[in-house]
Order: sequence, then structure tokens, then C-alpha cells
Amino acid sequence: MLESFKDIPTPDGRMNTFITHPEQGGPFPAVVIYMDIWGMREELYDIARRVASVGYYCMVPNLYHRQGDISFNYRDTQGRAMSLRRLAEAEQKKVLAPLEKLTNSMAIEDTGAMLKFLRDQPAAKPGPKGCVGYCMGGRFVLCAAGVYPDDFRAAASLHGTALISKMPDSPHEMVHKFKGEVYGGFAERDPYAPPEMIAELDALLAKHKVPHHFEIHRDTDHGYALPHRDIYARAAAERDWELIFAMFRRQIPAYA
Repeated sequence: MLESFKDIPTPDGRMNTFITHPEQGGPFPAVVIYMDIWGMREELYDIARRVASVGYYCMVPNLYHRQGDISFNYRDTQGRAMSLRRLAEAEQKKVLAPLEKLTNSMAIEDTGAMLKFLRDQPAAKPGPKGCVGYCMGGRFVLCAAGVYPDDFRAAASLHGTALISKMPDSPHEMVHKFKGEVYGGFAERDPYAPPEMIAELDALLAKHKVPHHFEIHRDTDHGYALPHRDIYARAAAERDWELIFAMFRRQIPAYA
């Protein structure tokens, strides 16, 4: 495996991005990993390595680049990353503050910069791409599929937040533009993705004949899919990967 950090030019400055892909057998379809509220960290790089190891050019962009180098790392007595609800109120506010300054439109602007960057990368295969997002990143993958439907043909949203909102750039307003396939992994207990929201999004995707599949994992909480977290649910996360990689084989096959 090869890996590096690259500064990708954007209209708002340079965006530090982790990149990894196999050493041989390319070029490879590109897959973007959209981060959650905790910022850039080794946990996300390990996820990118897992995806890249089966034949993909994987990128983890720092979507907080406009605010500097932001990363949060709260650990419990067992060394696990602490979930938001287990932090003191003051610490929760610190974690959420950068999110309040990051809009869907900014993430889409950064996505456009990544697509431009990819055109000049010999290890990245032109054509359909994939994306996987966690928490707020789960929202951004749907935005990417709506704004760049010819590029993103396989979008996986894991415990995504605000997938339906009153904002004009809410991803649910873009469903009619999707040209690829969507996978959604959801927690049974998640105030950011209540059952009625999941049902409404499911109905919208069905209405517009978007191929999709949702899994609601029993006895899980928001953040269940992140392997370093205190609420990590391994069986649920592995089920997600089973379905995500199956979608990738259909839409963006590696080594094809």
C-alpha cells in the first residue's frame, strides 16, 4: 500500500488530504471518506486503508481546513474514544463548534476541488466514484451524489445526520438527481436520525427509483460504525461493510 498527505487547492485555501491506494494493479476507482465531527485522525485513515486494500484510490479530506487543524481525542479509562453524549456539556460545545461553521455548500465546494485534483492523478481511474461518510459526513455523501451525480455512483451514509432538513441545500432535495446507488446504515437509537426521517428518505428514494438499501441495526447508538469509539458495534459495522463492498462491486468494481 502507498499513502501520503496532499494539500489540495480549494477556493478557500489548501485542504490537507490523506490518500492511500495499492502499489500495483492500478489505476483504481476513487473513493472519498467524509469525516465526522471529530476531525482528521488515525481512525479515519485506517478506514481508508481498509477500502484501499481491496483496490481503490481512497481519500480523507480535512473538511475543517478553513478553521485550521482541528481534531478531538477524548479517551475513557479503557483507551476508547468517547462518544459525544459521554462528555461534559462544556466539552460537547467545543466539539460541536467547528461543525456549526461547516455548511453543506462548503463540503460540496471541497468535493469539486477533489474531483479536479483527481483528474491529474495517474493512480486514480477516471469514471464513476464512491463515497463513504460518517455522522455529518453521511450527509455530505448524499450532497455529493446530488451535485455530482455523474461522478458519485456509490454513496454510503453511516449514522448520517440532518439528511432531511429545512435548509435549501438539504440532501433530500437532491434525490431526484441521483444516478447511482445509495446505502444507509442507521442506529436503532439515534436522535439525529429518527425512524420517521429514515422512512421519509426511504420513500423519497423509492419515488425517484434510486437503487438503495437501508439497515437499521438493533441495539446500537449513533456512532456505532467507528471502530475506535466506546459505542462501536462490530457486528453492525461489519454488516455495513458487507453491503458497501457489494455496492462497490456493482457500481465501481475494482481491478475491472
